Amino acid sequence: MTGAAQREQTMDKTPPSVMRPIAEPQVIEGAYSEDQHRRMLDVVRNNGPFKLILAQHFNSAEELIATVSGGLPEGVEPTLDMFLSPVFRGYFSDFGVCLYPEIQDCFHNARFIELARNYWNADYAEPESMLFNLQGPCSGGGAPHVDATCFRGITSENAPIWLMNTMSKSGLFKRWQAKKAQVIAWYYRGNIGGGFTYWPEGPHEQPRQIHAPMWGRAVVVENEMMYHTAESCGPAALRNPTGLSMESLIEPDPDTRGGWRITDAGRILQAIPEQEFRFLVHWGGIVYKDYAELKVSKDHSDDLSQQQVFDIFMADLKQRGMAFAEPADPLTDKAFINRLTTVYDPGLPLYFPPEPEEALACTQ
Repeated sequence: MTGAAQREQTMDKTPPSVMRPIAEPQVIEGAYSEDQHRRMLDVVRNNGPFKLILAQHFNSAEELIATVSGGLPEGVEPTLDMFLSPVFRGYFSDFGVCLYPEIQDCFHNARFIELARNYWNADYAEPESMLFNLQGPCSGGGAPHVDATCFRGITSENAPIWLMNTMSKSGLFKRWQAKKAQVIAWYYRGNIGGGFTYWPEGPHEQPRQIHAPMWGRAVVVENEMMYHTAESCGPAALRNPTGLSMESLIEPDPDTRGGWRITDAGRILQAIPEQEFRFLVHWGGIVYKDYAELKVSKDHSDDLSQQQVFDIFMADLKQRGMAFAEPADPLTDKAFINRLTTVYDPGLPLYFPPEPEEALACTQ
């Protein structure tokens, strides 16, 4: 091993303890009224079909690995198809605006704004985003991740998820990082799994779980700084639909009441009965500790630019003695993305809870 390789092997990486939320997730019940749940689901049913999360957010496997964590064995060329999972996504809001007047009260939710303020012990909060995930039977425990955060000047409107997540993992951009809180609610009637697994003390400590029943149960949480994942759900034999690809879609099943189906190029890959359908609603708010923090965010007097971000990264890499080729396009250069992932990735969680016990669950 060369001296340079030895230095790199012993350089301090991002400590896993960096990835901890501001507070333990807080469980609430009845996040939405029955009427609100019905109206949200009506919007979903009337505005599909919907694409895989993977297909919407990532242009390469390197970007996905930078967002999730970890890596592949040396010599293995990653592709997005290696990470296919039948979880689909749509949006109730965009650019901070509710897209559907019939659910305006769900987005501009006074209760959620108060929960976000209290979670951070802050003076102000405002709704930022609202999206939903749709899935049937699915494996969950192998995909722990953090959600996309944002920074003053660097948001989902001008930067990819992998970059923002790498920024948060590095700890180099705390001065600009937005304070965020989510209210994440689940609707799932299945008997096998379907809960929420999270690592509140960092990815190298023991996980915790919130178990089903998940009908209207929610957590208030800072998911940008906490590894988490869905618990596996549904019969194990149905969790990996044959033929799933980056072009697969989910839509209501016209042949069954309350059912859904996954399709690909017009072919039906899987019919999902209502009992096995898992609907997640993700409301996100931005929090401001005081008026001074609110003002600097809104007047853009201390915003980052993308050039500043990469200048800070490259200066830190040089200070650490890390070799890298300065990229012409750092947003898409796979080797540079891999280098940032290697240096700033705190590593995958070390401990996982056991999979849900299918035979026991089916007899309950």
